[in-house]
Amino acid sequence: MKKLDAFSRLTELSQRPLILADLFADQPGRGQDFSLQAPWLRLDYSKQRVTAEVLAALQQLATQAELQSWREKLFTGEVVNASENRAALHTALRTPAENQPAELACVEEQLQRMEQLVTRIQSGVWRGFSGKRITDVVNLGVGGSDLGPLMVTHALREHAQPEAKSLRVHFASTIDGSQLFDLLEHLNPETTLFIICSKSFTTIDTLSNASTVRSWLNSHCADEQRVLRCHFIGVSAAADKMHAWGLPAENQLAFWQWVGGRFSLWSTIGLPIALALGAPVFRQLLAGAHAMDEHFRHAPLLQNLPVMLGLLGVWNVNFLDIRAHAILPYDGRLKYFPSYLEQLEMESNGKSVSRDGEPIDHATCPVLWGEIGANAQHAFYQLLHQGTQAVASDFILAARRYDNARHYAHHAELQAQHQLNIANCLAQSRVLALGNAAVEPTDNPFRHYPGNQPSSTLLMESLEPESLGALIAAYEHKVFTQAVIWGINPFDQWGVELGKQVALQLQPLLVSTLDEGEVLLDSSTLQLARYIQEQQA
Repeated sequence: MKKLDAFSRLTELSQRPLILADLFADQPGRGQDFSLQAPWLRLDYSKQRVTAEVLAALQQLATQAELQSWREKLFTGEVVNASENRAALHTALRTPAENQPAELACVEEQLQRMEQLVTRIQSGVWRGFSGKRITDVVNLGVGGSDLGPLMVTHALREHAQPEAKSLRVHFASTIDGSQLFDLLEHLNPETTLFIICSKSFTTIDTLSNASTVRSWLNSHCADEQRVLRCHFIGVSAAADKMHAWGLPAENQLAFWQWVGGRFSLWSTIGLPIALALGAPVFRQLLAGAHAMDEHFRHAPLLQNLPVMLGLLGVWNVNFLDIRAHAILPYDGRLKYFPSYLEQLEMESNGKSVSRDGEPIDHATCPVLWGEIGANAQHAFYQLLHQGTQAVASDFILAARRYDNARHYAHHAELQAQHQLNIANCLAQSRVLALGNAAVEPTDNPFRHYPGNQPSSTLLMESLEPESLGALIAAYEHKVFTQAVIWGINPFDQWGVELGKQVALQLQPLLVSTLDEGEVLLDSSTLQLARYIQEQQA
């Protein structure tokens, strides 16, 4: 990136004082001028420390990094994941069937198979081993097989179709079994269905949970084949491994190697979404994402919402040296959205090696974290307002809420609460940007707010399946935009794999006598393992 001509220009521009209070004073129309509209979303980036000159240089940087060319490669199925020699065609998962090329007809085929299973389960045709209808579904997955479906089902549960409301959908991801421990105590083995979601069908976390559940069910029904047929569905790109585990072919749903785990909720990994909310809601989610795909593919760079998010992130990280990014949804329904983005961004762009395998000489992904904004105000906003750490923030807000609650006795009170929530969101971004200039100057050092903390506001008209789909897709394309500019591959995750390998090597040692002369462990791991053995004994 540093070899591009625009890098030098941006470095020069970053040396100039960029004070948000001054920028707003000098530009009365800044709020309008530094906003853009995309399907289902509006982005206000006027509180970012950018000028027209900075934006022009950022556009030049994207062009010199060949963003348009890489973007087309993404959509046309060329290899963009060089280290694994794969395409990354998650956008094809939400392309309408009538626009899908023949070679990707498998996408619609699997969606229809999934919808057939959903209908059987929701209608009560699918029965447990004792003949009772399914009342509870537990999704066993981790990472993208858990975070995406969990986030979406929580965000859209008020949109659940009537046929979906007879099911309770749960999620278990932790390898320590704590979530299963809580669930199995209350679930009925006769009426519970488990979905095993794993792209490779070798993920130790997921298969450990699946094995525990299998034993639990076998303790209530001695007919193992009946248990497998009535109480498990597998979702994977490895049909042979699902078969080896014992799953009948009719209990298997497929997706493909060109679908990255953190981009997979649009595929059959979205089965728990369709079960919890209804297949029509899942289709609406896909439609919103596809609308954002079209916007990202065709809109000019500086009128392109995902591209703008990406460019602003590059500016903050590489030129303003802001290495922390807070995700602040002012909507309790988006409780799990920060966690979802933590994986999407940090697993994708937390890289220090270029696409060509060379060490890079510039910063890449910042540290992401976040929380529901109204709660975060009482937790870490103190650091945002008066700390020594520069932090960029994304505020996420729905303009309308509780429109469908008019039949409730306390509808007016709920509407008033939403107005208070909006006021808090707008106030916090205003004070972060302007500091004491937003209120009144003070000589009291304890009540001094320096401001100049950059933020963007993403505004939805309301939180619908379509607008959530567009929001998620916007961040996916933001990640891709930044990866292209940073010259890295956002679609592999080798850093995740090493820890798994070492854990598998270490596990057998914990049940044997540890001899320092025989076991090649560092002294810290060795003494911790010995102490754990003593406590377990």
